[in-house]
Amino acid sequence: MIYGYIRVSTEKQTLANQRYEIKRFCQQEHLRVDRWVQETISGTKPTQDRELGTLLESIRKDDLIICAELSRLGRNMFFVMNILHTCMEKQCRVWSVKEGYRLGDDLQSKVLAFAFGMAADIEHQFISARTREALARKKSEGMRLGRKPGSRNKHYKLDEKAGLIRDLAARGMSCRQMAHTCG
Repeated sequence: MIYGYIRVSTEKQTLANQRYEIKRFCQQEHLRVDRWVQETISGTKPTQDRELGTLLESIRKDDLIICAELSRLGRNMFFVMNILHTCMEKQCRVWSVKEGYRLGDDLQSKVLAFAFGMAADIEHQFISARTREALARKKSEGMRLGRKPGSRNKHYKLDEKAGLIRDLAARGMSCRQMAHTCG
């Protein structure tokens, strides 16, 4: 089975570019994606909390996962290494379109997987450092960081249960019991 995996970190980004790259690659290689797995979630989230985790549980020997680039699998070395290790254990191949990598279960793939993971980790550290530097510069220029005053939520989960909570409190129910009652 051939899987196309695409991921973006925020709703503001689009999945279309990655899908286009994978489709174009498959056309050149005379392949057809059997199932698309797409998600909008940070690459730092644990695999089990992502659609990718479900995919990794279902892959079998000789399956193929095609992604636009390895950084779509995870944001740091350990995530990418664990994902590739799982794929190698299950004898599933991982191909990345932009870098042109074709990872399987051979020694060369294992070495490359380590190098890719390290490169993704270094890139993430650079991005974090640039963000911290930009925020520090803005702060030194007098810009206020964070939320605007008064922009906090005006509505809370339990607003609709305010009457029930007042009644329970009047009856002397503990906070813990009220929380349990309100769910």
